[in-house]
Parts: sequence; C-alpha cells; structure tokens
Amino acid sequence: MLLPMATSFSHFDHGPALNNLRHFFMNTSYIERHPGLSSKQSSLSCFNAQKFFQKTYRTQLKFKQQRHHLQYHSQNQADYSDNIYSEEREEDVSRATLIWRAIKLPIYSVALVPLTVGAAAAYLQTGILSARRYFVLLVSSVLIITWLNLSNDVYDFDTGADKNKKESVVNLVGSRVWTLLAAYSLLVLGFIGLTWTSLDVGNTPSILLLTSAIICGYIYQCPPFRLSYQGLGEPLCFAAFGPFATTAFYLLLGSTSEIHNVPFTGAILSVSLLVGLTTTLILFCSHFHQVEGDRAVGKMSPLVRLGTERGSVVVKVAVQTLYSLTFALGLSRALPWTCIFLCAMTLPMGKLVVNYVQENHKDKEKIFMAKYYCVRLHGLFGAALATGLVAARMLIKIW
Repeated sequence: MLLPMATSFSHFDHGPALNNLRHFFMNTSYIERHPGLSSKQSSLSCFNAQKFFQKTYRTQLKFKQQRHHLQYHSQNQADYSDNIYSEEREEDVSRATLIWRAIKLPIYSVALVPLTVGAAAAYLQTGILSARRYFVLLVSSVLIITWLNLSNDVYDFDTGADKNKKESVVNLVGSRVWTLLAAYSLLVLGFIGLTWTSLDVGNTPSILLLTSAIICGYIYQCPPFRLSYQGLGEPLCFAAFGPFATTAFYLLLGSTSEIHNVPFTGAILSVSLLVGLTTTLILFCSHFHQVEGDRAVGKMSPLVRLGTERGSVVVKVAVQTLYSLTFALGLSRALPWTCIFLCAMTLPMGKLVVNYVQENHKDKEKIFMAKYYCVRLHGLFGAALATGLVAARMLIKIW
C-alpha cells in the first residue's frame, strides 16, 4: 500500500521532502523485516508516517505556489515586453508610412485618368493630340487635387473627424493656418492653368465645366456647405470627375484652330460616366475604416447610414454595374469594341476589389487597403478605356 503512495510523490526530488521520504521508508522496511516489534512501535511508525505525509504535502504545496508565482511573473514580463515591442513596431511602421499616406500619391490617379481618357476621346474624334496642352492640364489638375486633399484635412480637423488620424497633414505640420494657406494657393495656381488653356483654344464651355467640377469639390467639404456630412459626397464626386472634368478635357484637347467647338459624341459621354463611377468607388471605399469616427462627429456618409455589411453589397453591385454598363455601351456602339475587349481584361481586378471588401469589411485595419485596390481598378480601367479609344482611331486609319 505504501509503494503507490511513494510513487505518487516521486517527482518531488528536492530538499527536505526527499530526506523525509528516505527516512520513512527505512523505518517501514525495518518494521516489515521484524514483525515482533511492539504495537507501540507500530503506532509510533504510523504517527511518523502521517507526520511525514503532512510535511511532504506542505512542501509540495509551497513548491507549487512558488513555481506558479515565478511562471506568472515571467509571463507578465514576457507579455509586457511583447506589448512594448508591438507598440514600438507599430509606431515605427506608422512613421515609415506616415508621409506616404499624407501625400496620397496613388489618389492622384483621379487627376490623371479623366485627363487621359478625355484626351483619348479627343484623339478618336479629331486624330490630334497636343502634348504641351496635355502637360499644362495635368499639372493644373494635380494642383487642384492637392488643394482638395489639403483643405479636406483642414476642415475635417476643425470638426474633429481627423482627431486621431496620424497621417493628417494638419497633425503632421502642426499648423492649420499654413496648411489652409498652401491649399488655396495651389487652387489659384491650378485654376490659372486651366483658364489659360481654355482661353488659348477659345473654348468657353470647357472652363464652365471645370469651374463646375471645382465647385463640386468646394461644397463637398468646405463650410458652410460640407455636403459630405449629409452623405452627398459620392454624387458630387461622380459629377465632378465624370461628366464635368472628363468632358471638359475632351473639349480642350479636341479643339484646334480649325475646330473651336468639338462635338459631343456617344464615346465621350460613355467614358465620362464610366470614369465617374470608378472614381466614386474610391471615395465610397475610403470610408469603411472611418465609420465610427464619422458617426461620432455627425458625418453621415453612406457607409454610416448603411453599415459596412450592406456597404460591401453596394461595392459588389457597383462593380457589376461598371462592367455591365461597359458591355451595354459596346453593344450599342457608343464605345468601340476595342474598349470592350481591353476593359474586360481588368475583370480580375474588379473581382479582387469585391472579394476583399466582402471578406474584410469588419476589420478596420485591413479594410483600410480597400480604397487603394479601388485606385488600382480605377487606373487599370481608365488605361483600358484610353488605349481602346486610341486603338480604334488607329484601326480607322489603317482601314
């Protein structure tokens, strides 16, 4: 009976417990070899056994408590170290990407795509493209988009929407006034470039369309309008970059000394709608990771009203509409078949946008990348449209 009990304590091979254990079994073995010992000695042996097991139990309990304390302390130290390392690593990553995020270089595709598609539509119509005029319009457009981004940071800072936004230019510069001054200086320079080009070609409708696009940008974010806080940012974005900007660039780049007013065609109307749709998708997806912050400051964007789950459905429907509309415009011959073929090659990118949003719309860290996937779709789709229009013109020359 004593052997199993001794076995159960065999793992305590340390200190006084081992000495007591050896002493007890030596006494027990002696009693078993000498059965003639008195009952008093037997009772004394039992008492010693009981005392031994009590002492051993206390030793075991004390050892377990000490071991648990050491493990808990070590674990706390490890967790603390891991947390510090994680915070430092996150801070390092944020510092490394802070300026990149503040510059928002990929977002400037919203200046490049309408201009390039408009230029390609003008080339399809006239067969002429002025590189000098294209460059002036590109620089002017970049200046105006920079105004849009800087002023958006300032006014979101005023409302508290960018309070915790590390990549906010106001937070980086530390001055609201200088950021706003730089923004409107760039707007003036950009508008001068657009106006000069319009006067140079003598096309009045183009400057009216571009002015309308800039007004859309102003009432989107600037006081006292701030229509983006009413959920009207997406319609304004669609109008500004689609029908207004793309059509205006078409008019400016299609006008010549012989043709002062280039005609509106089904092609330019079609591509302006498609460019407006892809640009609006960027804006819509940029709000996924800001839903809580927007709601807190009363910015009722469509995603605040819908929620991220239904918002992911909207993204899916928007991408399906983009390709369905492109195919329909091709069948109606409003777009050349070359555009349909090349745009169809961007379908994997469209599918990637849909899948990514559906899988990560609840994850604020991952869904941050959704707008950049939309930027890629916007750029690829715009390049496909422009290339298709230029290719159609070249095929006409060949035939």
